[in-house]
Amino acid sequence: MGDFGLYSYQEEVVERALRRENIIIWLPTGGGKTRAAVYVAKRHLETTKQAKVVVLVNKVHLVDQHYDKEFKPHLGQHCSLVPVSGESTEKDFFGKVVEKSDVVICTAQILYNAMITTEEIKHVELSDITLLIIDECHHTNKEDVYNKIMRCYVEKKLKGERKLPQILGLTASPGTGGARILEKAVDHVLQICANLDSAIVSTTNYASELKEKVPRPRKKFDIVEKRLLDPFGDHLKRMMQMIHEFMTLPPDFRLREPGTQEYEADVVILEQKGVKENKRIVAQCALHLRQYNDALFINDTLRMMDAYRSLETFYNIKSTAAIDGTDFFLVGLFEENQTELRKLANNSQYENPKMAKLESVLLKQFHPDEQSRGILFSKTRISTHCLSDWVINNKALQEAGIKAAFFTGAGNGINSMTLNEQTDTIRNFRQGTLNLLISTSVAEEGLDIPECNLVVRYGLLTNEIAQQQASGRARAQNSQYSVVAQEGGKEERREHINEHLEELTGLAVAKVQEMSLHIFQTKINQLQTQAIVVSKAAEKSKMESKGRFPASSIHLLCRNCFKSVGSGSDVKLVDNTHYVNVNPDFAKHYKVGGQVRLDKTFEDWEPGCTIICNNGNCNKDWGFEIKYKGEALLPNIAIKKFALETPEGRTTVKKWKDVPFYVEDFSFEKYYQDNFSDMDTE
Repeated sequence: MGDFGLYSYQEEVVERALRRENIIIWLPTGGGKTRAAVYVAKRHLETTKQAKVVVLVNKVHLVDQHYDKEFKPHLGQHCSLVPVSGESTEKDFFGKVVEKSDVVICTAQILYNAMITTEEIKHVELSDITLLIIDECHHTNKEDVYNKIMRCYVEKKLKGERKLPQILGLTASPGTGGARILEKAVDHVLQICANLDSAIVSTTNYASELKEKVPRPRKKFDIVEKRLLDPFGDHLKRMMQMIHEFMTLPPDFRLREPGTQEYEADVVILEQKGVKENKRIVAQCALHLRQYNDALFINDTLRMMDAYRSLETFYNIKSTAAIDGTDFFLVGLFEENQTELRKLANNSQYENPKMAKLESVLLKQFHPDEQSRGILFSKTRISTHCLSDWVINNKALQEAGIKAAFFTGAGNGINSMTLNEQTDTIRNFRQGTLNLLISTSVAEEGLDIPECNLVVRYGLLTNEIAQQQASGRARAQNSQYSVVAQEGGKEERREHINEHLEELTGLAVAKVQEMSLHIFQTKINQLQTQAIVVSKAAEKSKMESKGRFPASSIHLLCRNCFKSVGSGSDVKLVDNTHYVNVNPDFAKHYKVGGQVRLDKTFEDWEPGCTIICNNGNCNKDWGFEIKYKGEALLPNIAIKKFALETPEGRTTVKKWKDVPFYVEDFSFEKYYQDNFSDMDTE
């Protein structure tokens, strides 16, 4: 193995995989898990007849990273490798790609889609694969797509099928699954092992070498005293109280302390309650209260002006969409207080002390004549944008030579990044054009990011896995891991809890590794059998719920104005992805907005314009039109934008999979015949 450049601890953790055992490699971030997996894949290809290796990742940008940085350099000369993601055309004939390639690197969703499709050109069986490598395999739990794939594997295994791939999982931490005591943490690790049908391995003989090669950063709590005066936040709370009084809270409902996650959970439930009970005043007040609560969150973490701007942006939209007295009151309340809020937000005397502490932490590490590199982790996409703006406009930080950019997950939202933007940002960070990455959790896992000498966690409440992964980004010698938090606050408490859970994870893994082979396999088989039984029962219940009402008995109501705009029977499912309303009369209920632009192209459809409710000033966004097969212009609607009127009352759901009726598949031929009667069907 020496000619491959593996360290002794890497050689130790791959030994059982080379004997064709199913294993999970547990090494810290930066420990070289992927390189170890490449070596296992190389040996597997050399020693297995008709070998077929599939590497699964859980984020699109990791497909090309694994291909370019690890698998292609070491395997490209001797075998055929193909990277496939939702961005690439190869997904449209994925079955053929797997058939003709030695190694395929893809997102897990693509493999799962291929397993359940009936299209021959796309279909893949697990038996077609001889080695399945699962990156960040601690996600193989509950309804994650990794676990859906492995549930198929386990079911086949329990039925006695022999032609199944070898499994190789990779993780920086299996975590404790929320457990706080050793017994429950052991149960969680065993469940992960059962889900992956694998034993978990770590280095024991070469732990000192691992510690030397992957040094842990110095951890420092940069504690901030509690804000003494917060007139801006106090003013927001007084406005929230006025909204409470205006809507008259239901007697059986109590809102907890504003500015907390508990309050956010309360107003989410309150909005749903308002919709279900046909009380628009309650539903709308709850939506506005959530915006104020978000502003309190921002005020607690960022600048007061960031909090003010979040509300200003929201009310700039709402001021043009008022349809009744509730809207006029809510918009008027903000407009009446707008001048005072802006004045308070501009008063530096009351600025958030956490920002000053964060500035101090950065200035200690960055200097114009030194080459430093760091990552600042923050909770939301909005916060990364605000922090980036703050750094760029902060004279002291600019004089220190900080060149910052935000880095968030891919998507189509206003604060999302395209895949190309993500790639460019990481490349600039790698090359030194940027030296501070301000990131959401997307940079914690998997990304090939250069060694950093500073990692800062700012305003974060996460689990022990995220903490360990973030800490692992500070891999340079004498690096620092800083936690900026309020004295005695929830972030500081959570960080200390995570330290305990990290130790607990190690103890739990050790307990599992100490089990005899017989006891371990017995427990794994019991957990697997139980998981399949539970899964089948849940699927049966889901199907029963799905068929609870006839589609024709369901009415779709705009979630904002409550106007009835369609029937459940009007909705059809296109390509198992898009839920479209095929009733021509539906077009009377919406108007089109701007063109939707996506960072990729699709085989059978392209995006059209956004669609919004045209009931007076409602303007509720509903989704966007798609042009299907170059002919059919179909409104693709998001169910969370609607309420459902059922025979048993009104309800709401977040996702289409949860609606209480069957949605039929879309027939392009029938649609064409219904809408273009002169079509020649011959």
